[in-house]
Amino acid sequence: MGSNQRITEKLKNLPDKPGVYLMKDETGKVIYVGKAVSLKNRVRQYFQKTRSRHVKVAAMVNKAADFEYIITDGEIEALVLEANLIKRYRPYYNILLRDDKHYPYVRIDINDPFPRLEVVRRVRNDGAKYFGPYIAAHAVNSVMDALAKTFPLRTCKKDFTRPGRKNERPCINYEMGRCLAPCAGKVSSEAYRRIIQEVIAFLSGKGEKLIRRLTADMEKASREMEYEKAASLRDNIRDLKRIMEKQAASFPDLNDKDIFALDMAEGEAVVMGFFIRKGKLNHAERYFISCPDENENDVMANVLKQHYTANPYIPKSVYLNVEPAEKELIAAWLSRTAGGRVAVKVPQRGDNRRLADMAKKNARETLLKKLSRKRQEKDRTEGTMKELQEVLHIGYPVRRIECFDISNIQGTDAVGSMVVFADGKPDKKEYRRFRIKTVEGPDDFKSMSEVIGRRFRRGLEEIRESGVKESGFAHLPELVIVDGGKGQLNAAVEALTALGMEDMPVIGLAKRFEEVFLPGQRRPLRLDRRSNALKLMQRIRDEAHRFAIAYHRNLRGSHVKKSVLDDIRGIGPARKKALVRRFGSVDGVKNATLDALIKTERMDTAAARAVYGYFHDENGGTGV
Repeated sequence: MGSNQRITEKLKNLPDKPGVYLMKDETGKVIYVGKAVSLKNRVRQYFQKTRSRHVKVAAMVNKAADFEYIITDGEIEALVLEANLIKRYRPYYNILLRDDKHYPYVRIDINDPFPRLEVVRRVRNDGAKYFGPYIAAHAVNSVMDALAKTFPLRTCKKDFTRPGRKNERPCINYEMGRCLAPCAGKVSSEAYRRIIQEVIAFLSGKGEKLIRRLTADMEKASREMEYEKAASLRDNIRDLKRIMEKQAASFPDLNDKDIFALDMAEGEAVVMGFFIRKGKLNHAERYFISCPDENENDVMANVLKQHYTANPYIPKSVYLNVEPAEKELIAAWLSRTAGGRVAVKVPQRGDNRRLADMAKKNARETLLKKLSRKRQEKDRTEGTMKELQEVLHIGYPVRRIECFDISNIQGTDAVGSMVVFADGKPDKKEYRRFRIKTVEGPDDFKSMSEVIGRRFRRGLEEIRESGVKESGFAHLPELVIVDGGKGQLNAAVEALTALGMEDMPVIGLAKRFEEVFLPGQRRPLRLDRRSNALKLMQRIRDEAHRFAIAYHRNLRGSHVKKSVLDDIRGIGPARKKALVRRFGSVDGVKNATLDALIKTERMDTAAARAVYGYFHDENGGTGV
């Protein structure tokens, strides 16, 4: 059953219920995840003929070869499932958040009888407590240093559940007063946990109580003339106060709140998130989104869904500069997840409006920088492609370039590679590999002719069959580059001419002098070494060479795994690889002289004689 017929049959049986649907391509890969109040109505809309589709939706529908759906109890369940599936599959046609970094967190595993502090960059649903994220690594390092000086907690990764731990000798941290040595049974779990609770309180923004207790301890130590202890407590208090004062900004009310501000232009968006805890700006995050066809309401809705799916803490207030699509549904979902009412608002005045405006300014500045870099890259790329078009005298824009290379060692396992650059950048999903089928021995010219012929014959066949010229082999290039000089170029030209494609621009790029060979011209073209066009061609040629060598190495490796050499006493995997690497094949090893075998890497005289005798029936060799 074809994909269109399969989809048609499935559309007839769609339920009129809420749920989530997953669009898949021909390989079964999920390319889009969506939710619907009515699966029956929503999914059918995609496959109805209409001229009002967005470009991205039309492209997705053309790629869709199948779909699946999951029925849910209601809209909120569908929203949650949609967000989780997007996070899991990261489908190509969904709006995806790309944060510019994974910020560090402090993690405390409260399920451990003797928890330790550790720095991690991902929050997991594992029952541990996470604090942060911190904007920079030096910020979290300062926190960890201050806590280590104040609280004698373990830093090791020892498993205290293993029997016999209490008989261990404490490490030097115990002698220095930096650890209570739970490994040696010097502290009970209850006493240790009281210290952990103080650490959790400090990291939760309740450091004032801890400062008061330490100050009282310092004053007591001073009265009792324990001046060294008092000085140590004084330093600890100073470090902890410094950490508390480093929090970026304070605001009039002490309520927890999240602020998201969005700015969009030229199909790109940046979302700036400010996360305020106990009246202080705890941290900030930036998300980058490519959204050529979406409006700002849909983008903001996707930001909220994906952010709160990945982040467990939800404050009572979420402020935005743009009202999200499905605002009430999102608010209901957040409220249910948080276990209390969560307000989702676009503030019109006051401090929260000023916060949203500040976040918007940050988003705008980040977006302008991103767009500026994007334009510079585009200008540089377009300039290079224009220069390439001019120096090669091609009468139309060059968008797609294909480069071919041949790799073999003494004619064995000959392979060809094809790499593709689109608009000056590698398009790795379009790379192809060819195993030479019709050429015997080391003949790069005939091998190049075979590869070029196979590639373009397949392309012409696909065009005749489907009429589509923008996918697979049917997507023809504006320029063909072959790695080599006149011989490789002539072989490519002959193969193209035989297919009636003599008008296809093709050049040869020889590595020795970086000369460009053109069909029908006796002398090569020599470009300035600083030419961006030459640098691009070199980069493409080197990539084709790398890709061919990698394929050839894999083939050789697979042959080396099992060969007649395995039957020779004293020849193990290392010597086998060395022999094949030196002589190219088992036949090469067979024809090698005894002296050449002795001089091979990893071989000694005894091993060389064993190999030589095996192939020449000496000293009991079996021969072949």
